[in-house]
Amino acid sequence: MTVFQLLMLGASAFFAYKIYEHIQTLKEPEQNSNNNDYAPTDDGQKSAEAFSPFSPEALVEKADIAFEEKDFQKALALLIEANAKEPQDPEILFKIAYILQQSGDNEEAIKYYKEALEVDKENEFIHNSMASIYRKNGEFTSAKMHLHASLEIDNENPITYYNYGNLLVDMHRNEEAIEMYKKALEINPDFNEAREELEKLTAE
Repeated sequence: MTVFQLLMLGASAFFAYKIYEHIQTLKEPEQNSNNNDYAPTDDGQKSAEAFSPFSPEALVEKADIAFEEKDFQKALALLIEANAKEPQDPEILFKIAYILQQSGDNEEAIKYYKEALEVDKENEFIHNSMASIYRKNGEFTSAKMHLHASLEIDNENPITYYNYGNLLVDMHRNEEAIEMYKKALEINPDFNEAREELEKLTAE
């Protein structure tokens, strides 16, 4: 199972909704050229003309399909519209953040992850994703804080131990990283990525 599949586990069932044939004609909201957000109307809301007739649930399911087809732009537009129709839904916010992260827009991704975390404080996947961005940015203290939070929610998630091991390697704390990779493999002996990283460190 891939890291993405684990992250999305429990979010929503992919492919459950058959996409309408005219989805290709779905009009996406107008994008603000100055940033990655979509331009609001004067009252801070999207105009009615920008909306499709689909429900937030249908939009999320269509976004899942677009994501699996690697059409990130369409997936993001669908999720942005779903978020406008149903604000503060942690699943929608998480998926927007994840797509932004995969697209390399980590600054915007963090904003959406934080918003999702305010609604769903016990979501270990959000903490893991935020830790990944902070680690990439060299903000090791913040990354460590979110990994600790993830383990407090679920101390049997091998992904968290694997991510923690990667962070400790970046911090040049290899002995501690070894223990993290061992813990990940103890929980999931088939975790090949953790095994490969462990072998690298123990072979030195």
